[in-house]
Amino acid sequence: MSPRLPRRQTERRGLRLWPVGIVLALAFTTAVLVAASVFYAGWDLLGAHELKPERRIDSKTLFDLVKLAFGVVAGAGALVALVMAYRRQRVDEDGALRDATRLHTERFTTAVAQLGEDSAAVRLGGVHALAGLADDAPTHELRQTCIDVLCAYLRLPYAPETDIPEDATDAWHTYLALREVRRSTIRIIRDHLRLPLGRRHSWQGHNFDFTGAAFDGGDLGGVIFSSGAVHFGGAVFTGTAVNFSKAVFSGATVNFGATSHLDGAEFSGGTVNFSGAVFAGGTVNFQGTVFSGGTVNFTAAVFSEATVTFQDATFSGATVSFVGADGPAPLGLVPAAGSPLPDGLLLAASWQPTDP
Repeated sequence: MSPRLPRRQTERRGLRLWPVGIVLALAFTTAVLVAASVFYAGWDLLGAHELKPERRIDSKTLFDLVKLAFGVVAGAGALVALVMAYRRQRVDEDGALRDATRLHTERFTTAVAQLGEDSAAVRLGGVHALAGLADDAPTHELRQTCIDVLCAYLRLPYAPETDIPEDATDAWHTYLALREVRRSTIRIIRDHLRLPLGRRHSWQGHNFDFTGAAFDGGDLGGVIFSSGAVHFGGAVFTGTAVNFSKAVFSGATVNFGATSHLDGAEFSGGTVNFSGAVFAGGTVNFQGTVFSGGTVNFTAAVFSEATVTFQDATFSGATVSFVGADGPAPLGLVPAAGSPLPDGLLLAASWQPTDP
């Protein structure tokens, strides 16, 4: 697998520079226009009305004219040198980017090959190698490619703990090793999403596709989704605790719910913790999500200035708590007045439906 380059880069084989003749003509034209503007501005400021004609000039004036002519020629030569130096700098920068991209591609290929190894230790090395490549990526698109591969690894088929016979020792060891690789991948993503936007190694502003991934534990607490798109549609949260506590949703589009092609996420076991999470901007979609087991905790979460929807969500067999949550109730969460709450759904006091 090789990194996906932006279409604009893949379509070109070199720098898209204008012909040097056109560039020089434009540069000279611009220089003449600037000089004329300065001359007329000075003329107006000095209040001059006309030039005094001279039928004869002395040697000093002639010498000044000669110096002016040489100055014009020198300025033209400097302008040509400036244009050529700029073009040379662009070529050098493009060459450096190509070299960096070539080296990145070689390292990328090696790291991806590690993810396909049977050994969990080798896979773990590949995960860390990809994270390092993302940090060192020379372009935004190459970093996104590394992130896409890490997310794709989490979307690979994965057998949860309940599918393993108790007497299958080797299968248990394999399961525990692969689970550690997956949790390490989640932890690496979490650490980069905790960094403020604008920091060199921050992954905020990138897209994350966890569609259909199985979350058997993992810590995403304190992450900041401030831009980009994050998809959890069809993901399954099962097994041990998954932590989103104190996560901040402040400008990204985060989708746990159903789309036109996928079912919503399923919370079917363990504990998924959104306690203290802040929904302060962007869009967070739980539409069509199924809460069928375990505990999902939104205790003390803050809902303000964000579009959060639970429309068509199914609450059956899980305990979903919004006790202590602050702000307006998300869309589709509070039943109509007089309707009973689904079993296991605990709302904030201010969100409780009232009798008609």
